[in-house]
Amino acid sequence: MKKFWLALNFLFVVPVFVAPVQAEINQEKLADADVVQVALNDVPTKKWVDLTEQQQGVLSPLASEWDALRPWQRAKMLDIAKDYPKMGAKKQKRVKNRLNSWSRMTPYERENARKRFRHFDSLSPEKKQELRNKWAKYQKLPEAEREKRRKESGEVYYEPELE
Repeated sequence: MKKFWLALNFLFVVPVFVAPVQAEINQEKLADADVVQVALNDVPTKKWVDLTEQQQGVLSPLASEWDALRPWQRAKMLDIAKDYPKMGAKKQKRVKNRLNSWSRMTPYERENARKRFRHFDSLSPEKKQELRNKWAKYQKLPEAEREKRRKESGEVYYEPELE
């Protein structure tokens, strides 16, 4: 599960490395950025039509945007597709649901999801468990109560499945 979320995180969160346009550029930082950019450029690119039927089946929610993804984003998703047949039915369903949810999100919703992920990832294990417990309690509420709480908060929610 964590591998999937990390892949989605890298798919849309990892920044593009661009050299700053300043008079005084730190050469060491520039060299590091160049190394990373070269490494990212070495990732093989596959267009949607070049994917196998199995890969297309797993990654179908991303079909419309596949050719616009960066090479390293495609590589991350291909890793998920490679591992997909080895997953249990429950995990396969979760992967499909998350890919579907992600592909339907607006850029604003995706950015909010990224921010929440980064915030959650930075928390202590105790705080993470506390939030998981609160989430489980929220999930047990009737749908009408959950809808009421969403409207009261005014935020856009993305509700992933948690185990």
